[in-house]
Amino acid sequence: MYFTKQLKRIFNEPTLFITLLAIWLLLGVFVIYPIVMVAMTSLKDYDGNFSLNTYKMLFTKVYFRRPLFNSLKLGATVASISAIIGYIFAFAVTRINVPGKRIFTTVATFPIVSPPFVIALAAILLFGRNGIITHDILKDSLKIDIYGFGGLSLVETLAYFPTAFLSLEGILRSINPALEEASLSMGYSKWRTFWKVTFPLSMPGIFSAWLLVFAQSMADFGNPMILSGNYQVLSVAAYLEITGSFNLSTGSGLAILLLIPTIVAFTLQKYWLSKKSYVTITGKPSTMSILEPSKAVKTLFTVVLLIFTAAILMFYGTVFYGSFTKLWGVDHTLSLKNYKFVFDVGLEYIKDTIILAAVATPISGILGMLIAYFVSRKEFPGKRLTEATSLLTFAIPGTVVGIGYLLSFNDRPLMLTGTAAIIVLIFVFRNLPVGVQNGVAALEQIDRSIEEASLDMGASSATTFWKVTLPLITPAFFSGLFFTFVKSMTAISAVIFVVSGSWNLVTVAILGSVENSDLAQAAAYSYVLIFIVVVMMFLLRMLTYRFSYERKIAR
Repeated sequence: MYFTKQLKRIFNEPTLFITLLAIWLLLGVFVIYPIVMVAMTSLKDYDGNFSLNTYKMLFTKVYFRRPLFNSLKLGATVASISAIIGYIFAFAVTRINVPGKRIFTTVATFPIVSPPFVIALAAILLFGRNGIITHDILKDSLKIDIYGFGGLSLVETLAYFPTAFLSLEGILRSINPALEEASLSMGYSKWRTFWKVTFPLSMPGIFSAWLLVFAQSMADFGNPMILSGNYQVLSVAAYLEITGSFNLSTGSGLAILLLIPTIVAFTLQKYWLSKKSYVTITGKPSTMSILEPSKAVKTLFTVVLLIFTAAILMFYGTVFYGSFTKLWGVDHTLSLKNYKFVFDVGLEYIKDTIILAAVATPISGILGMLIAYFVSRKEFPGKRLTEATSLLTFAIPGTVVGIGYLLSFNDRPLMLTGTAAIIVLIFVFRNLPVGVQNGVAALEQIDRSIEEASLDMGASSATTFWKVTLPLITPAFFSGLFFTFVKSMTAISAVIFVVSGSWNLVTVAILGSVENSDLAQAAAYSYVLIFIVVVMMFLLRMLTYRFSYERKIAR
């Protein structure tokens, strides 16, 4: 009965119904279909017949089994260290009066807005065979092998601990300080209050941050591609099987093995832990009290923050310095040669990347807001399935998406391989979940009576969305645009499978320079990319402020 009512309500609004059908069609073709193609290809033998031989081979041969265990080991290590460092950063920022909080917070977010393998590039410049520390300072007296598990753990920890930090910062800020004050007033020490009150309340956030970083590490492609050496991981193994051996079934099987743990981690984080939140927001006004520790502990926190901040600055500073050297490892004379090369030979890469990211960004932003509006404000059959499907690409590693698009759109009637469209579509649907989540969060803060007033006055749902709802969620809309643009500019794992000679990307050029051992050129490409992203960040912040309803009200 309820289902019939929902159907009638949708049929009564033709615009709404057609838009919903279009969203289902797009999600079905560009989210579900590529994953199904990867799964089906992994279940075929060389003659195209159904077979389980691929999985039998993946689990019986050590050569194929090793990448799975390596990826799980790396993911668990990086997630554990990142959660600890992220918690220290978050606790220091929210509970301790350490000097320079803004500087620590800003520097910690550098890895989020930079290309995925800048830190790996810096690690080679510092600790590689011709590195500043290993070769120039230590004169090769100490054998440090940056390639392999140790180097990858270091690089991925620096790259992904900001995710844990930002997640835990929000959790710690949400815990009502009155609980800690109550514990202190009952005579408990600050140390006991931390272990008995603050830490247990933040446990769901710690697990959530651990799962997020674990999924990011499992899905990482850029850093292992540069630094893995003989330590094979699933994302690189699948890429090499597809592009090197042209073995589609084995590559797809490895992609499925990569998909399973990331989907499990995403599901646990999204749907299980969200129901176990111990965060205590009472709605009552309360002043933020600081659980100020002793001077010695405060000094220890400050030192830890300084060490990691200095490490991040050293890594990014090394890449900046390297971009001005003539040829890294051979001639360290300062020169603008690499930047001249980037703006001459590499100009087409920059243009293509900006054009494709600029086309994908508004499409992803508007589609994300539309889906958020439907799942937040409308009742229709399959509502939860629509939301889950729109968020699915967030959990799917880029390698799996790239292989899926390669298999799905390489033949008629959906022949897209080699076109700009396939790259734009990957950008749109890879980054769609953030737009949806931002939109849902913003809509939940808006009183439904505002939209109901518009509907009562005779406006349709479509008019209400464009005239009332969309202006109110403008900040979330621009936030989604920024994320999509940044991630499109720095994407590599998914698009590496579909780029062609007609459309190339800066990230592919960076990877090519690293493979050619021209690290100075790769560093110059990286800093040009970072500069474009930073300019775009300020531009979108200005637009967000320009169109925010708070500013319009103030005027």
